[in-house]
Amino acid sequence: MADSAETSPEVMLQFYRMLYPFKSIFTWLNQEHVPKDLFTNREFAFTLQGDVYLRYNCFLNAEELKKQVCALNPTRFEIGPMYSSRPSERKLARSVKSGKLFTPLKRELVFDIDMTDYDGVRTCCTSAGICKRCWAFIANAVRVLDSALRTQFGYHHLLWVYSGRRGIHLWVSDDEAMGLTDELRRAVVGALTVIEGGKEMAKKVNVRGIGTKSHPGDLPPSLWHARDEGSRMWYPLLDNQECFLSEDGWRTLLKLVPDKKIVETLEERWEKQPGIESSKKWDELKAEVKGTGARNLAALEDIILQYTYPRLDAEVSKHRNHLLKAPFCVHPKTGRVCVPVDPNRVENFDPNAVPTVMQLLQELDKAGEGANWEHTSLKPYVDMLDRHVMGILDDVRRRERARTVLQHDLNW
Repeated sequence: MADSAETSPEVMLQFYRMLYPFKSIFTWLNQEHVPKDLFTNREFAFTLQGDVYLRYNCFLNAEELKKQVCALNPTRFEIGPMYSSRPSERKLARSVKSGKLFTPLKRELVFDIDMTDYDGVRTCCTSAGICKRCWAFIANAVRVLDSALRTQFGYHHLLWVYSGRRGIHLWVSDDEAMGLTDELRRAVVGALTVIEGGKEMAKKVNVRGIGTKSHPGDLPPSLWHARDEGSRMWYPLLDNQECFLSEDGWRTLLKLVPDKKIVETLEERWEKQPGIESSKKWDELKAEVKGTGARNLAALEDIILQYTYPRLDAEVSKHRNHLLKAPFCVHPKTGRVCVPVDPNRVENFDPNAVPTVMQLLQELDKAGEGANWEHTSLKPYVDMLDRHVMGILDDVRRRERARTVLQHDLNW
Protein backbone atom coordinates (compact mmCIF):
# COMPACT_ATOMS: atom_id res chain seq x y z
CA MET A 1 0.00 0.00 0.00
CA ALA A 2 1.29 3.44 -0.90
CA ASP A 3 2.38 5.92 1.75
CA SER A 4 0.02 8.91 1.86
CA ALA A 5 2.96 11.15 0.86
CA GLU A 6 3.23 9.23 -2.43
CA THR A 7 -0.21 10.45 -3.52
CA SER A 8 -0.20 13.80 -1.73
CA PRO A 9 -1.84 16.81 -3.44
CA GLU A 10 1.62 18.17 -4.32
CA VAL A 11 2.62 14.90 -5.96
CA MET A 12 -0.66 14.57 -7.85
CA LEU A 13 -0.46 18.12 -9.18
CA GLN A 14 3.00 17.43 -10.58
CA PHE A 15 1.69 14.24 -12.16
CA TYR A 16 -1.19 16.04 -13.88
CA ARG A 17 0.98 18.91 -15.05
CA MET A 18 3.93 16.89 -16.34
CA LEU A 19 2.85 13.32 -17.04
CA TYR A 20 -0.85 12.73 -17.60
CA PRO A 21 -1.51 12.10 -21.36
CA PHE A 22 -4.48 14.45 -21.82
CA LYS A 23 -4.15 14.65 -25.61
CA SER A 24 -4.19 10.87 -26.02
CA ILE A 25 -7.22 10.56 -23.73
CA PHE A 26 -9.01 13.31 -25.69
CA THR A 27 -8.45 11.64 -29.07
CA TRP A 28 -9.49 8.25 -27.69
CA LEU A 29 -12.78 9.60 -26.33
CA ASN A 30 -13.46 11.99 -29.22
CA GLN A 31 -12.53 9.53 -32.01
CA GLU A 32 -11.31 12.47 -34.10
CA HIS A 33 -8.65 15.17 -33.82
CA VAL A 34 -11.20 18.00 -34.09
CA PRO A 35 -13.51 18.27 -31.04
CA LYS A 36 -17.05 16.96 -31.51
CA ASP A 37 -20.00 15.96 -29.35
CA LEU A 38 -18.36 12.68 -28.33
CA PHE A 39 -16.02 14.80 -26.20
CA THR A 40 -17.71 18.16 -25.69
CA ASN A 41 -20.97 16.55 -24.46
CA ARG A 42 -19.11 13.98 -22.38
CA GLU A 43 -19.47 13.88 -18.60
CA PHE A 44 -16.42 13.97 -16.34
CA ALA A 45 -16.71 13.50 -12.58
CA PHE A 46 -13.98 14.53 -10.12
CA THR A 47 -13.20 13.13 -6.67
CA LEU A 48 -11.43 15.82 -4.66
CA GLN A 49 -9.49 15.64 -1.40
CA GLY A 50 -11.88 14.82 1.43
CA ASP A 51 -14.08 12.73 -0.89
CA VAL A 52 -15.85 15.73 -2.38
CA TYR A 53 -17.53 14.55 -5.60
CA LEU A 54 -18.21 16.85 -8.55
CA ARG A 55 -20.34 15.52 -11.41
CA TYR A 56 -21.52 16.82 -14.80
CA ASN A 57 -18.31 18.57 -15.82
CA CYS A 58 -17.63 18.91 -19.54
CA PHE A 59 -14.91 20.44 -21.70
CA LEU A 60 -14.34 21.69 -25.23
CA ASN A 61 -10.88 20.21 -25.76
CA ALA A 62 -7.89 18.52 -24.11
CA GLU A 63 -6.37 21.83 -23.01
CA GLU A 64 -9.52 22.84 -21.16
CA LEU A 65 -9.70 19.44 -19.47
CA LYS A 66 -6.08 19.69 -18.35
CA LYS A 67 -6.58 23.22 -17.05
CA GLN A 68 -9.54 22.17 -14.90
CA VAL A 69 -7.86 18.99 -13.65
CA CYS A 70 -4.81 20.98 -12.57
CA ALA A 71 -7.05 23.59 -10.91
CA LEU A 72 -9.10 21.02 -8.98
CA ASN A 73 -6.25 18.54 -8.47
CA PRO A 74 -8.58 15.55 -7.94
CA THR A 75 -7.49 12.27 -6.38
CA ARG A 76 -9.04 10.67 -9.48
CA PHE A 77 -11.59 11.39 -12.18
CA GLU A 78 -14.17 9.30 -13.96
CA ILE A 79 -15.63 9.29 -17.46
CA GLY A 80 -19.30 8.96 -18.32
CA PRO A 81 -21.42 9.06 -21.48
CA MET A 82 -21.96 11.58 -24.23
CA TYR A 83 -25.26 13.30 -23.48
CA SER A 84 -27.81 14.87 -25.82
CA SER A 85 -26.63 18.27 -24.60
CA ARG A 86 -23.68 19.58 -22.60
CA PRO A 87 -23.74 18.24 -19.01
CA SER A 88 -23.00 21.71 -17.65
CA GLU A 89 -26.25 22.91 -19.29
CA ARG A 90 -28.40 20.01 -18.07
CA LYS A 91 -30.73 22.22 -16.00
CA LEU A 92 -31.62 24.25 -19.07
CA ALA A 93 -32.14 21.07 -21.08
CA ARG A 94 -34.33 19.53 -18.38
CA SER A 95 -36.56 22.58 -18.36
CA VAL A 96 -37.71 21.71 -21.89
CA LYS A 97 -40.09 18.78 -22.53
CA SER A 98 -39.77 17.45 -18.98
CA GLY A 99 -36.08 16.68 -19.23
CA LYS A 100 -36.24 14.47 -22.30
CA LEU A 101 -33.49 16.49 -23.96
CA PHE A 102 -30.84 15.52 -21.43
CA THR A 103 -30.26 11.82 -21.97
CA PRO A 104 -27.17 9.66 -22.47
CA LEU A 105 -26.76 8.86 -26.16
CA LYS A 106 -23.41 7.16 -26.61
CA ARG A 107 -20.93 5.48 -24.33
CA GLU A 108 -18.27 2.81 -24.56
CA LEU A 109 -19.41 -0.65 -23.53
CA VAL A 110 -17.48 -1.13 -20.28
CA PHE A 111 -16.68 -4.08 -18.04
CA ASP A 112 -15.16 -4.34 -14.58
CA ILE A 113 -13.49 -7.46 -13.17
CA ASP A 114 -12.45 -7.26 -9.51
CA MET A 115 -10.18 -9.73 -7.76
CA THR A 116 -12.35 -9.74 -4.63
CA ASP A 117 -15.02 -11.62 -6.59
CA TYR A 118 -12.57 -14.54 -6.69
CA ASP A 119 -12.10 -14.68 -2.91
CA GLY A 120 -14.19 -17.84 -2.80
CA VAL A 121 -11.74 -19.70 -5.06
CA ARG A 122 -8.33 -18.07 -4.50
CA THR A 123 -6.21 -18.94 -1.47
CA CYS A 124 -3.06 -16.84 -1.89
CA CYS A 125 -4.63 -13.43 -1.10
CA THR A 126 -7.89 -11.99 0.18
CA SER A 127 -9.78 -8.70 0.01
CA ALA A 128 -7.65 -5.95 -1.57
CA GLY A 129 -4.56 -8.14 -1.85
CA ILE A 130 -3.26 -9.28 -5.23
CA CYS A 131 -0.15 -11.13 -6.38
CA LYS A 132 1.21 -12.74 -9.51
CA ARG A 133 -0.40 -16.06 -8.55
CA CYS A 134 -3.97 -14.80 -8.28
CA TRP A 135 -3.46 -12.50 -11.29
CA ALA A 136 -3.84 -15.76 -13.27
CA PHE A 137 -7.61 -15.51 -12.65
CA ILE A 138 -7.69 -12.01 -14.15
CA ALA A 139 -5.46 -13.08 -17.06
CA ASN A 140 -7.83 -15.92 -17.93
CA ALA A 141 -10.82 -13.58 -17.66
CA VAL A 142 -9.16 -11.22 -20.13
CA ARG A 143 -8.42 -14.01 -22.62
CA VAL A 144 -11.95 -15.40 -22.43
CA LEU A 145 -13.84 -12.10 -22.52
CA ASP A 146 -11.60 -10.58 -25.20
CA SER A 147 -12.15 -13.58 -27.47
CA ALA A 148 -15.92 -13.68 -26.84
CA LEU A 149 -16.42 -9.99 -27.64
CA ARG A 150 -14.36 -10.25 -30.81
CA THR A 151 -15.65 -13.55 -32.20
CA GLN A 152 -19.25 -13.61 -30.96
CA PHE A 153 -20.08 -9.88 -31.08
CA GLY A 154 -17.69 -8.69 -33.78
CA TYR A 155 -16.06 -5.91 -31.74
CA HIS A 156 -12.50 -4.82 -32.53
CA HIS A 157 -11.57 -1.78 -30.43
CA LEU A 158 -11.06 -3.19 -26.94
CA LEU A 159 -8.94 -1.29 -24.42
CA TRP A 160 -7.98 -3.20 -21.27
CA VAL A 161 -6.84 -1.04 -18.34
CA TYR A 162 -5.38 -2.16 -15.01
CA SER A 163 -7.44 -0.63 -12.19
CA GLY A 164 -4.36 0.31 -10.17
CA ARG A 165 -5.01 -2.14 -7.37
CA ARG A 166 -6.86 -5.45 -7.70
CA GLY A 167 -8.75 -5.59 -10.98
CA ILE A 168 -9.08 -4.63 -14.60
CA HIS A 169 -11.46 -2.54 -16.72
CA LEU A 170 -12.45 -2.92 -20.36
CA TRP A 171 -13.60 -0.13 -22.70
CA VAL A 172 -15.13 -1.18 -26.07
CA SER A 173 -15.14 1.77 -28.50
CA ASP A 174 -16.67 0.23 -31.65
CA ASP A 175 -19.42 2.40 -33.13
CA GLU A 176 -21.97 -0.38 -32.65
CA ALA A 177 -21.00 -0.74 -28.99
CA MET A 178 -21.09 3.01 -28.38
CA GLY A 179 -24.72 3.19 -29.51
CA LEU A 180 -26.08 0.28 -27.47
CA THR A 181 -29.17 1.11 -25.42
CA ASP A 182 -29.32 0.07 -21.75
CA GLU A 183 -31.57 -2.82 -22.75
CA LEU A 184 -29.04 -4.10 -25.28
CA ARG A 185 -26.18 -3.68 -22.81
CA ARG A 186 -28.09 -5.83 -20.34
CA ALA A 187 -28.52 -8.43 -23.10
CA VAL A 188 -24.78 -8.48 -23.83
CA VAL A 189 -23.95 -8.86 -20.14
CA GLY A 190 -26.56 -11.59 -19.80
CA ALA A 191 -25.05 -13.51 -22.70
CA LEU A 192 -21.60 -13.30 -21.08
CA THR A 193 -22.67 -14.15 -17.53
CA VAL A 194 -22.03 -17.73 -16.42
CA ILE A 195 -21.26 -17.54 -12.69
CA GLU A 196 -24.53 -16.89 -10.84
CA GLY A 197 -25.66 -17.39 -7.25
CA GLY A 198 -24.58 -16.28 -3.80
CA LYS A 199 -22.36 -17.93 -1.19
CA GLU A 200 -25.16 -20.25 -0.10
CA MET A 201 -25.40 -21.78 -3.61
CA ALA A 202 -22.75 -24.45 -4.25
CA LYS A 203 -23.29 -24.92 -7.99
CA LYS A 204 -23.00 -21.58 -9.77
CA VAL A 205 -22.76 -22.81 -13.38
CA ASN A 206 -26.08 -23.83 -14.96
CA VAL A 207 -25.70 -23.14 -18.66
CA ARG A 208 -26.35 -26.44 -20.39
CA GLY A 209 -29.24 -27.15 -22.68
CA ILE A 210 -32.15 -29.44 -21.84
CA GLY A 211 -30.87 -32.87 -20.89
CA THR A 212 -32.12 -36.30 -19.91
CA LYS A 213 -31.47 -38.52 -16.90
CA SER A 214 -28.37 -39.94 -18.56
CA HIS A 215 -27.33 -36.92 -20.61
CA PRO A 216 -26.84 -33.49 -18.98
CA GLY A 217 -27.40 -31.33 -22.06
CA ASP A 218 -24.75 -29.81 -24.27
CA LEU A 219 -22.41 -27.00 -23.34
CA PRO A 220 -23.25 -23.98 -25.56
CA PRO A 221 -20.65 -23.50 -28.34
CA SER A 222 -20.15 -19.93 -27.08
CA LEU A 223 -18.48 -21.41 -23.98
CA TRP A 224 -16.18 -23.88 -25.70
CA HIS A 225 -13.32 -21.40 -25.79
CA ALA A 226 -13.81 -20.54 -22.10
CA ARG A 227 -13.82 -24.25 -21.26
CA ASP A 228 -10.61 -24.81 -23.24
CA GLU A 229 -8.86 -21.81 -21.68
CA GLY A 230 -9.93 -22.94 -18.23
CA SER A 231 -8.66 -26.45 -18.90
CA ARG A 232 -5.33 -25.08 -20.11
CA MET A 233 -4.74 -23.20 -16.84
CA TRP A 234 -6.36 -25.79 -14.57
CA TYR A 235 -3.38 -27.77 -13.27
CA PRO A 236 -1.12 -24.70 -12.84
CA LEU A 237 -4.03 -23.09 -10.97
CA LEU A 238 -4.42 -26.09 -8.67
CA ASP A 239 -0.68 -26.12 -7.95
CA ASN A 240 -0.59 -22.36 -7.25
CA GLN A 241 -3.82 -22.04 -5.29
CA GLU A 242 -4.32 -25.51 -3.75
CA CYS A 243 -8.06 -24.91 -3.93
CA PHE A 244 -8.87 -28.42 -2.66
CA LEU A 245 -6.15 -28.89 -0.02
CA SER A 246 -8.23 -27.74 2.94
CA GLU A 247 -11.27 -29.68 4.12
CA ASP A 248 -13.54 -26.75 3.21
CA GLY A 249 -11.96 -26.71 -0.24
CA TRP A 250 -12.46 -30.37 -1.10
CA ARG A 251 -15.91 -30.53 0.45
CA THR A 252 -16.92 -27.59 -1.76
CA LEU A 253 -15.58 -29.53 -4.75
CA LEU A 254 -17.57 -32.66 -3.87
CA LYS A 255 -20.79 -30.64 -3.62
CA LEU A 256 -20.45 -30.09 -7.38
CA VAL A 257 -20.28 -33.82 -8.18
CA PRO A 258 -23.76 -35.26 -8.95
CA ASP A 259 -22.87 -38.93 -8.34
CA LYS A 260 -23.43 -39.68 -4.64
CA LYS A 261 -21.45 -42.93 -4.79
CA ILE A 262 -18.37 -41.09 -6.09
CA VAL A 263 -18.81 -38.40 -3.44
CA GLU A 264 -18.99 -40.98 -0.64
CA THR A 265 -15.92 -42.85 -1.94
CA LEU A 266 -13.74 -39.74 -2.15
CA GLU A 267 -15.08 -38.26 1.07
CA GLU A 268 -14.06 -41.36 2.99
CA ARG A 269 -10.63 -41.44 1.34
CA TRP A 270 -9.82 -37.75 1.78
CA GLU A 271 -10.94 -37.71 5.41
CA LYS A 272 -8.29 -40.34 6.10
CA GLN A 273 -5.61 -38.58 4.00
CA PRO A 274 -6.10 -34.83 4.57
CA GLY A 275 -2.75 -33.81 3.07
CA ILE A 276 -3.41 -34.91 -0.52
CA GLU A 277 -2.54 -32.11 -2.96
CA SER A 278 -5.28 -30.48 -5.03
CA SER A 279 -3.99 -31.77 -8.37
CA LYS A 280 -3.91 -35.35 -7.02
CA LYS A 281 -7.43 -34.98 -5.63
CA TRP A 282 -8.56 -33.85 -9.09
CA ASP A 283 -6.87 -36.85 -10.71
CA GLU A 284 -8.61 -39.16 -8.23
CA LEU A 285 -11.96 -37.53 -9.02
CA LYS A 286 -11.35 -37.99 -12.76
CA ALA A 287 -10.44 -41.65 -12.21
CA GLU A 288 -13.68 -42.24 -10.32
CA VAL A 289 -15.70 -40.44 -12.99
CA LYS A 290 -14.15 -42.36 -15.89
CA GLY A 291 -16.67 -44.72 -17.47
CA THR A 292 -19.61 -43.54 -15.33
CA GLY A 293 -21.43 -41.61 -18.05
CA ALA A 294 -21.83 -38.20 -19.64
CA ARG A 295 -23.43 -36.48 -16.63
CA ASN A 296 -20.35 -36.88 -14.44
CA LEU A 297 -18.00 -35.89 -17.26
CA ALA A 298 -20.06 -32.76 -17.85
CA ALA A 299 -19.83 -31.97 -14.14
CA LEU A 300 -16.02 -31.86 -14.45
CA GLU A 301 -16.31 -29.27 -17.24
CA ASP A 302 -18.74 -27.22 -15.19
CA ILE A 303 -16.39 -27.29 -12.19
CA ILE A 304 -13.54 -25.91 -14.30
CA LEU A 305 -15.84 -23.14 -15.57
CA GLN A 306 -16.98 -22.32 -12.04
CA TYR A 307 -13.42 -21.81 -10.85
CA THR A 308 -12.02 -20.04 -13.94
CA TYR A 309 -14.76 -18.20 -15.87
CA PRO A 310 -14.73 -14.35 -15.72
CA ARG A 311 -16.68 -12.92 -12.79
CA LEU A 312 -18.26 -9.73 -14.09
CA ASP A 313 -19.59 -6.81 -12.10
CA ALA A 314 -22.73 -6.72 -14.23
CA GLU A 315 -24.08 -3.40 -12.92
CA VAL A 316 -21.07 -1.54 -14.34
CA SER A 317 -21.93 -2.66 -17.87
CA LYS A 318 -25.72 -2.32 -17.94
CA HIS A 319 -26.18 1.45 -17.98
CA ARG A 320 -24.87 4.11 -20.33
CA ASN A 321 -24.66 6.69 -17.55
CA HIS A 322 -22.34 4.59 -15.37
CA LEU A 323 -19.08 6.37 -14.55
CA LEU A 324 -15.76 4.55 -14.73
CA LYS A 325 -12.32 5.66 -13.62
CA ALA A 326 -10.27 7.20 -16.43
CA PRO A 327 -7.18 5.39 -17.72
CA PHE A 328 -3.89 6.73 -16.35
CA CYS A 329 -5.42 7.92 -13.09
CA VAL A 330 -3.42 7.08 -9.95
CA HIS A 331 -4.91 4.70 -7.42
CA PRO A 332 -4.78 6.52 -4.06
CA LYS A 333 -4.18 3.33 -2.05
CA THR A 334 -1.26 1.98 -4.10
CA GLY A 335 0.12 5.01 -5.94
CA ARG A 336 0.12 2.90 -9.12
CA VAL A 337 -1.04 4.28 -12.46
CA CYS A 338 -4.03 2.71 -14.20
CA VAL A 339 -2.17 1.62 -17.33
CA PRO A 340 -3.38 -0.22 -20.45
CA VAL A 341 -2.75 -3.96 -20.61
CA ASP A 342 -1.96 -5.95 -23.76
CA PRO A 343 -4.48 -8.84 -23.85
CA ASN A 344 -2.01 -10.92 -25.88
CA ARG A 345 0.54 -10.71 -23.06
CA VAL A 346 -1.77 -10.44 -20.09
CA GLU A 347 -0.38 -13.50 -18.32
CA ASN A 348 3.04 -11.79 -18.22
CA PHE A 349 1.61 -8.64 -16.66
CA ASP A 350 2.69 -8.07 -13.06
CA PRO A 351 0.43 -5.66 -11.14
CA ASN A 352 3.17 -5.10 -8.59
CA ALA A 353 5.58 -3.94 -11.31
CA VAL A 354 3.31 -1.16 -12.62
CA PRO A 355 5.00 2.24 -12.19
CA THR A 356 3.98 4.38 -9.26
CA VAL A 357 3.49 8.13 -9.46
CA MET A 358 6.57 8.73 -7.26
CA GLN A 359 8.70 6.48 -9.46
CA LEU A 360 7.59 8.39 -12.56
CA LEU A 361 8.32 11.78 -11.03
CA GLN A 362 11.80 10.59 -10.03
CA GLU A 363 12.41 9.39 -13.59
CA LEU A 364 11.20 12.76 -14.86
CA ASP A 365 13.57 14.57 -12.53
CA LYS A 366 16.51 12.46 -13.73
CA ALA A 367 15.62 13.16 -17.37
CA GLY A 368 16.13 16.90 -16.80
CA GLU A 369 14.39 20.07 -17.84
CA GLY A 370 11.76 19.81 -20.58
CA ALA A 371 11.16 16.10 -20.02
CA ASN A 372 7.65 14.60 -20.20
CA TRP A 373 6.02 11.17 -20.08
CA GLU A 374 8.06 10.09 -23.11
CA HIS A 375 11.16 10.09 -20.91
CA THR A 376 9.66 7.80 -18.25
CA SER A 377 8.46 4.21 -17.89
CA LEU A 378 4.95 5.50 -18.67
CA LYS A 379 5.89 5.74 -22.37
CA PRO A 380 5.12 2.15 -23.46
CA TYR A 381 1.67 2.41 -21.91
CA VAL A 382 0.82 5.72 -23.59
CA ASP A 383 2.16 4.30 -26.86
CA MET A 384 -0.20 1.35 -26.39
CA LEU A 385 -3.15 3.71 -26.02
CA ASP A 386 -2.06 5.72 -29.07
CA ARG A 387 -1.85 2.56 -31.21
CA HIS A 388 -5.33 1.63 -30.02
CA VAL A 389 -6.58 5.12 -30.96
CA MET A 390 -5.07 4.84 -34.45
CA GLY A 391 -7.19 1.76 -35.07
CA ILE A 392 -10.32 3.63 -33.97
CA LEU A 393 -9.49 6.61 -36.21
CA ASP A 394 -8.88 4.33 -39.20
CA ASP A 395 -12.29 2.74 -38.61
CA VAL A 396 -13.97 6.16 -38.38
CA ARG A 397 -12.39 7.21 -41.70
CA ARG A 398 -13.56 4.00 -43.38
CA ARG A 399 -17.12 4.61 -42.23
CA GLU A 400 -16.98 8.20 -43.46
CA ARG A 401 -15.75 7.09 -46.89
CA ALA A 402 -18.49 4.44 -47.08
CA ARG A 403 -21.14 7.05 -46.20
CA THR A 404 -19.77 9.41 -48.85
CA VAL A 405 -19.88 6.72 -51.52
CA LEU A 406 -23.42 5.71 -50.49
CA GLN A 407 -24.60 9.32 -50.60
CA HIS A 408 -23.03 9.79 -54.03
CA ASP A 409 -24.79 6.66 -55.30
CA LEU A 410 -28.13 7.84 -53.89
CA ASN A 411 -27.73 11.26 -55.50
CA TRP A 412 -26.78 9.67 -58.80
